Amino acid sequence: MTKNISTATPLLDRMTTILEQSKDDNNRQFVTALGRGLSLLAAFEHDDRLTHQQLCQMTDLPKATITRLIHTLMTLGFLRVTEHGQYQLGSSAVRLSATAWSRHDMISAAEPLLRQFASENEVSVNLATEVEGEMRYHACCRSPARLSVNLQVGSAVPVARTAIGRAFYAASSPARQAVIMSNLQEQLSTEDYNHAQTALASAAAHYAAHGYTVSDGEFSTDILAVAVGVFDVATGQYAYSLNASVPSANWESEEYAAMIVPKLQALAERIGSGV
Repeated sequence: MTKNISTATPLLDRMTTILEQSKDDNNRQFVTALGRGLSLLAAFEHDDRLTHQQLCQMTDLPKATITRLIHTLMTLGFLRVTEHGQYQLGSSAVRLSATAWSRHDMISAAEPLLRQFASENEVSVNLATEVEGEMRYHACCRSPARLSVNLQVGSAVPVARTAIGRAFYAASSPARQAVIMSNLQEQLSTEDYNHAQTALASAAAHYAAHGYTVSDGEFSTDILAVAVGVFDVATGQYAYSLNASVPSANWESEEYAAMIVPKLQALAERIGSGV
């Protein structure tokens, strides 16, 4: 009989206990190899990057088993190796969790606000955060106007070429900015990385002066977008950024910003404070 396990227990400890109980119970329906692989992923609950040795110590699994699990999870995209030989969650793990993220309390509370904002202002509005050098969309509300890019929850866009990515970078702490640049350096060519550095530095300066970032035809030639950071009062940090986009043929950049940015800032404050 499997014992009840508190949800407050660290995920890896809970899964290790279940693995042991299933073995003791001789549960033939339980796939031990799968359980071990998922336990390996659970080790990253509180750590962004772990070494092979750390994974062995944390899971208490044999070194050879860890090696095979890592190889399998990397092949499937659930793990990736950094330039320093450490491991971190890969894009498959991130995409798989996109649905769960979209049901996060803050996201769920934001969705009706985004729908209302998009309808009242005839814009597309999106909420995103940075993952592995890309902006991952958590909530999306499209405007009635046709846009060339149709983004959905789980979609990813570049950090440096989009208003939503630039706003996230600009609003982030220096430590988080350093992580973002490290992620970009791993993902981009030297030339593209240098361009990204320049674009983000310029965006951060603009954000400091004006409180928003802009992308006018840089990500998609017919889209004008502005964006602001979303400060999460629950965590005390800028956890997301929020954009509003329109067909660029309909607006001049400065005129659009003057109209929409104060409203977007007010929306960001509502979402971040949970009001």
